[in-house]
Amino acid sequence: MSDAHSTPVDVHRVQPALESLSAVVQVPGSKSVANRALVCAALADGTSRLVGVAPGDDTAAMLDCLRGLGVGVSHTDVDAVPDEVLIDGTGGRLAPGPATLSARLAGTTSRFVTALAALGAGPFTIDGLPPLRSRPMTPLHDALAALGAQVTPGERWGHVPVTVGGPIGGPDAGEAAPGVSAHVAIRGDVSSQYITALMMIGPYLPGGLRIELTTPLVSRSYLGITAAVMASFGIDDVVTVPAGRYRATEYTVEPDASSASYPLAAAAMVGGTVHVPGLTQASLQGDARFADVLGEMGCDVLVNDRGTTVTREGPLRGLDIDMVDLSDLVPTLAVVAPFAHTPTTIRGVGFIRGKESDRLGDLCRELRAAGVRATETDDGLVIAPGHPHAARMRTHHDHRLAMSFGLLGLVADGIEIEDPGVVSKSWPDFWQMLEGLA
Repeated sequence: MSDAHSTPVDVHRVQPALESLSAVVQVPGSKSVANRALVCAALADGTSRLVGVAPGDDTAAMLDCLRGLGVGVSHTDVDAVPDEVLIDGTGGRLAPGPATLSARLAGTTSRFVTALAALGAGPFTIDGLPPLRSRPMTPLHDALAALGAQVTPGERWGHVPVTVGGPIGGPDAGEAAPGVSAHVAIRGDVSSQYITALMMIGPYLPGGLRIELTTPLVSRSYLGITAAVMASFGIDDVVTVPAGRYRATEYTVEPDASSASYPLAAAAMVGGTVHVPGLTQASLQGDARFADVLGEMGCDVLVNDRGTTVTREGPLRGLDIDMVDLSDLVPTLAVVAPFAHTPTTIRGVGFIRGKESDRLGDLCRELRAAGVRATETDDGLVIAPGHPHAARMRTHHDHRLAMSFGLLGLVADGIEIEDPGVVSKSWPDFWQMLEGLA
């Protein structure tokens, strides 16, 4: 049961599916890809057209922050973030501060914008809502300070609010010695968003940027997305990021593989077939491999140039799986796992305790409230076969927990989700999609 609340709590009761699924689900564009493309377009010379930019709070926060840095943003629908956005690039010349940039609840936006702001004269204060203020950003702040940015914490080092000033690069930063690039050291076993943020501003440092990883790299697939997006905007070598300039382009954002995991998982849990158009074998996103995970559990999977299709007709089997490169999808797999006839062990993801929620501890507690036998380990969790029962499940301000718990409601009558609006972070229409499946 939920804790007592002084104010009413919004609750969504999920309607169970009455038969096996047969559905085609259009998922939003990839937030990970779009936010990278928006940063590159913001620095480019000229106007870029981005198609498939996902609606959601995170994208809206990114666009607002870019406007605060002097980036031109235009679209036809003034009331919502549309699928198509025009970005008038600054050529690396950001508007001077002072300015306050609100990332709301978006960790990705806060990290990318903090690095981007270091290219401008500032001062720029990056802030967000209280849950974002608790999220760690020390490695990025340390790296920007080492590169010469003025980094001033508002309350404590390594958190927002933080005030950043430069420029550490860009047209007004002066020239480096020929062949000499800036150098920064950063741990590889922390969030890839810190490294991505540095990669994307690297071309605008006078001599480029060399990033030294002091520990083994995790989340390698996300850095692959960064490199691919940068290449689309004209920067091809990102092992040592060369000095250069992004060129404006027309860029189509592919469907979000993390979002696609939910309808695909629904097919595995309920039975039947779900097809996600546009999520092809050419996807940049490591999370597109989740379909293969479902295949290992016993589903039939087809991935081609039209999209991804998952069908489940027979029983599911549990897995022993290292999800270090699929860490955002731990909650998705965790709600599929009880329906397998053998246990599932998830390993390699101890670091997800620092996401929007404690995605191990909070996840396990809520699953147990619904009758799922879930046990937290040092770096993951173990889930035994079983069948969930009715429960009210808390989302802990985490869109991925909300959407995953919603899937349980397709197979267990009486699942209620507290604070269902948290899904607006990445998929505002998620509940409508789920009702369509049921």
